[in-house]
This record gives sequence, C-alpha cells and structure tokens, in this order.
Amino acid sequence: MIGVMEWIYFIHAPRESFADTMTDDEKQTFAAHFAYLQRLLADGTLILAGPTLGKLNTGICVFTAPDQAAAEKIMNEDPAIASGLTRGELRPMRVALKR
Repeated sequence: MIGVMEWIYFIHAPRESFADTMTDDEKQTFAAHFAYLQRLLADGTLILAGPTLGKLNTGICVFTAPDQAAAEKIMNEDPAIASGLTRGELRPMRVALKR
C-alpha cells in the first residue's frame, strides 16, 4: 500500500487492576512508555493513546506508519512491550471519524 496507514496496537496488561497494583519497577517502565508515546506524538506519528479503566486495563495506541513492518517496529519498541511486561497486539485500522 502506498502512503501512510493508520494502525492500532493494544497493550495487554499482565494482570487485572494493573494500574492500581503496579510495582515501582513497573511504574518506571510505564514512565518510559509514556515518554516514548510523547515522542511519537511530537513527531506526528501518534494520533491518540490511553488506557481503558476498571479491572481490565488495556492500553490503546492509534498511530500512522507506512507499512506493517514499520508499524510492528513502532509497537515493539514501546518500552511497555519491549520490556516483556505487557503483550502487544497490532491491527491495521482506518480512522473514519475524528473530532
């Protein structure tokens, strides 16, 4: 596919109520994750990101990349995933409506 596509990756937490039960090491990993997403936002790659709330904390990151290999690289370099703490799940998507 020519051009830039939208992608979404889900960040699957290692346990229920993860946001409320993070260890100090996990908090450090998520601080690095947040800084990584801030860099993606600043360079125009990231469209939106955030966690779901409640007992099941699944993060989502919607971003642009030219192809699947580039999208996988972006997801796999996220410190939350690269550390092995969480599991990433990548899917292509199309932003149809945006405020």
